[in-house]
Amino acid sequence: MDSFFTRYRNLLLLLAVLLAQIIGLAVQVRRTDSGRNTPGPRDATGVRLIRLWADAVVTPPEQIFHATKLGIAGLWRNYIDLRHIREQNQDLQKTIDRLRLEQASLLEDARQGQRLQALLYFQQRYIYKTLAAQAIGTSGNDSSKVFYIDKGSSDGIDRDMAVITPEGIVGKIREVYPHSSQVLAINDQTSGAGVILETTRIRGILRGDAAGHPQIVGILADQRIQPGEKVLTAGGDLIFPRGLPVGEVVRVMPDPDRDSFIDIIVKPAAHLNQLDEVLVITSTEPRFSAEQQQDMATSELLKGAQVAAIKEQQKASQIMAEKLPGLADPNAPAPANLAPGQNQAAPPVTSAPSAPKLLQPMHPDRFTPGAKSETPQDEQTTPPAHAGRNP
Repeated sequence: MDSFFTRYRNLLLLLAVLLAQIIGLAVQVRRTDSGRNTPGPRDATGVRLIRLWADAVVTPPEQIFHATKLGIAGLWRNYIDLRHIREQNQDLQKTIDRLRLEQASLLEDARQGQRLQALLYFQQRYIYKTLAAQAIGTSGNDSSKVFYIDKGSSDGIDRDMAVITPEGIVGKIREVYPHSSQVLAINDQTSGAGVILETTRIRGILRGDAAGHPQIVGILADQRIQPGEKVLTAGGDLIFPRGLPVGEVVRVMPDPDRDSFIDIIVKPAAHLNQLDEVLVITSTEPRFSAEQQQDMATSELLKGAQVAAIKEQQKASQIMAEKLPGLADPNAPAPANLAPGQNQAAPPVTSAPSAPKLLQPMHPDRFTPGAKSETPQDEQTTPPAHAGRNP
């Protein structure tokens, strides 16, 4: 080491002097905005060369260090620190799916609650006794419009009971099992229900066609039947009570098999393809609520009071008639059931109208009623003496 400094002592001394000179110049010289180096006092505008040189020396390593720091930080945040993010993402996705299922279930429960509330409201105010049931399945055949409910013979269900909804009729019970029943819908080809048109009061039979649309058959052509007319149950089939909504008329078309007859396509009031809850009419005996029974009892009391008042009025009239003096015929025989000395109340005597007298004609002839003929019988039958003579 001593040999190196000894050998290059002069050169190193020269370099040190040059470096000191350069540093001194750099401290004194300023770089202006135009890029020219101008010597000047300390307060002159511009940047000293020494500062520029220091910045040029320090900036690249600092940039490299900063870039390295950013790279390390990004590597940490985007890879090393995210090694469990995939598992968390999968867990979050499962949570989202579960929440979606719960939301759908809550929406379905809310809709079912609304349907059950409307069903209960209708059931409480319907005049006949009904039993709520749930639709649990269909026949699986497009040509057969039947479905099953979760109530059977153990619940009091019997064949040919009417199945309805608050919107309208649905069908009737066809088969009964211990804990389920089969319902034949009104849009089946083998079904039948007596119906009546609300406005025209025309009666017919409702059954389904091949496409599963309810239609009314067996009706003579009538211009009064128009689309939009309401269809109600007629009550003559002894299954559906009278006055239940069936649907409305959609289209009227001629019967292809019989002339002068028409078929009426009906839009059902009940949603036959979206049945969830139904009502089965288990008894057709009218039942009344407490308010209705109270009203009926009140009306019966009023009716009884009116009947009693009428009877009292009749009795008072009879007593008054007995107290009033009556006119009796002295020549009439006494009734056998009267005791001796008992007066008989004679009925009121009304004089019969006398017959009008006929005026006699001043000059009666043989045509006058009641007048004798002026010509004797022998004069009418015997010809005159000169009848056989010639003139």
